[in-house]
Amino acid sequence: MKAAVTCLSALIVTAGMYAAGSPPVPPADTFQVDPVHSSMMFRVKHMGVANFYGRFNSIAGSFSLDDDASKNSFQVEIQTGSVDTAQKKRDDHLKSPDFFNAVQFPKITFKSVEVKKSGDAFDVTGDLSLHGVTKAVTAKVTRTGTGNMRGRQIAGVEAVLTIKRSDFGMTFSLDSLGDEVYIVISLEGGKQ
Repeated sequence: MKAAVTCLSALIVTAGMYAAGSPPVPPADTFQVDPVHSSMMFRVKHMGVANFYGRFNSIAGSFSLDDDASKNSFQVEIQTGSVDTAQKKRDDHLKSPDFFNAVQFPKITFKSVEVKKSGDAFDVTGDLSLHGVTKAVTAKVTRTGTGNMRGRQIAGVEAVLTIKRSDFGMTFSLDSLGDEVYIVISLEGGKQ
């Protein structure tokens, strides 16, 4: 009898939700970026001959994941002063007004505005702000895994995109350094 009453109560509550409109949609899982286990790397061609790689060491942000792509979102913030190419003199030059101008533009930010399913990945379009210029870009984002760390759910994603630095007003030395910059952002986050 008690089980029947419980079951009837559940049916009444569910019916009430449908009568009031659509059932509530559960939110996507949101993950806070773990800066220790996340990274951003970039590649540019030097003198039209060799690919040169660098990275940024300070990354923050969050991302939301759901099977429904429209519920997904991605926000990333990079400190330009954390650029690292394994050579101090070059890093100092990259932080200067010739390139990132880290004093005037201390952050690179990305915020998604649209996410679409694309096979096993997502096409993520958003606003990239770099060097004082904001432009819409699209990145290919894939889920790289899920797990548990110290009792907390974690998830990973990786984004790849190509931009032209001249589109963001970074035109110094275009004759020796390529205009196209290939970017990889790998994020690990803990569930909020």
